[in-house]
Amino acid sequence: MSIDWLGFGYAAAIAFGGFMGYKRKGSVMSLVAGLVFGALSAYGALKISMDVRDTSISLLSSGVLALVMGMRFKNSGKLLPAGLMAVLSLLMFVRILFRIMM
Repeated sequence: MSIDWLGFGYAAAIAFGGFMGYKRKGSVMSLVAGLVFGALSAYGALKISMDVRDTSISLLSSGVLALVMGMRFKNSGKLLPAGLMAVLSLLMFVRILFRIMM
């Protein structure tokens, strides 16, 4: 059993980003979304750590987050936080797809 450290780091980055959005702007929605997607990503990383073929939760959460944050980046043009989260989520999505193909 190998631990998916990148998956857990990604989950922590999402949760931390949601917390920072709440702390800086007072955005409760950012906090809730960060905690929900962070928890889903952490659960997905745990599932991958137990069985490398069980990628559905991680794939879904990173894909949805890449899509949502990509649209926010397109509309706002702001690199932080939307652009950064879109890129991180897209990289995680591609990483999981490569794991599926291998």
